[in-house]
Amino acid sequence: MTYTPDAIRHVKLSTARLPLATPISDAKVFTGRQKPMTEVVFLFAEITTEQGFEGMGFSYSKRAGGPAQYAHAKEVAETMIGEDPNDIAKLYTKLLWAGASVGRSGVATQALAALDIALYDLKSKRAGLPLAKFLGSHRDSVRTYNTSGGFLNASIEEVKERASQSIEEGIGGIKIKVGLPDSAEDLRRVAAVREHIGNDVPLMVDANQQWDRATALRMGRKLEQFDLVWIEEPLDAYDAEGHAALAAALDTPIATGEMLASVAEHERLIAARACDIIQPDAPRVGGITQFLRLATLADQAGLDLAPHFAMEIHLHLAATYPREPWVEHFDWLDPLFNERLETKEGRMIVPDRPGLGFTFSDQARAWTTETVEFGRA
Repeated sequence: MTYTPDAIRHVKLSTARLPLATPISDAKVFTGRQKPMTEVVFLFAEITTEQGFEGMGFSYSKRAGGPAQYAHAKEVAETMIGEDPNDIAKLYTKLLWAGASVGRSGVATQALAALDIALYDLKSKRAGLPLAKFLGSHRDSVRTYNTSGGFLNASIEEVKERASQSIEEGIGGIKIKVGLPDSAEDLRRVAAVREHIGNDVPLMVDANQQWDRATALRMGRKLEQFDLVWIEEPLDAYDAEGHAALAAALDTPIATGEMLASVAEHERLIAARACDIIQPDAPRVGGITQFLRLATLADQAGLDLAPHFAMEIHLHLAATYPREPWVEHFDWLDPLFNERLETKEGRMIVPDRPGLGFTFSDQARAWTTETVEFGRA
């Protein structure tokens, strides 16, 4: 069979605001650094080729940055028109250079992430394969844990109820938030959840960067008794040396990385041996192209993987990681898509639909506040 070159005919960008049913608070709210989160802002990218193939992708921002992502994407997306959509690496480089003056991390590459993910979705659909199979998967399901039920705005009784519900729905592990100014209350909440779910259910905690080094070490030692899978973001995300010292001092594994906004920032984390479990976020580091670079480095360093948020993307990417990973279950994004992911016996099942396996819902369109298009529809 001879390959027939294709070309990008049309690119559509949209921004949408997903309202949260309840304002969400983690430790950053209780320490006064942020306000409760009430919405998530999305950048949607939809790409169509001359041969009629389509791909969709998204990036997101919490609390701030969404309009900036959309603005930057609008400035560079037109450079894709007429290019072969299969040349993803070439296109990524072209998009980087189109916006070179604003750098290669943060908003600059988060804006590119939606386009990059859409290209991978399109290419795997062209092949008729789920994205995980297209990339080369190691497994057809991934261990999963729930986070959305464990925020600090919820009472401990609500957290316990949500934990039971998650386990009944086939989710394997439970993560709850810690990092309150009152460390004793943190310990009471962890103890209550551990007693409620029993010793056999994996349990994680997340301090959302709110401890200093001394507090993290002291709390880490006190938390050892609960046999946690990991302690997440005990320190500032950019304190690689502090994380490394903590990882060396504790038996409980240290997880971090979700707030880093480039492969280069993760490289410093890896070089410092700052964690046992790395938690990259594909939309935050610039898309699947960058995530795959990072995953290779993490595997070479012997790290475990637990990508942050966006399970609709990260399920596929986690399935390709050589070491047994985790994927984070959040139900917040469900209204954006017509399809749902399946959880069973503690694992999330990789969908058999081509590409990412998702299409935008009517609700996603209703929440869209602005759209721009390039090329021919």
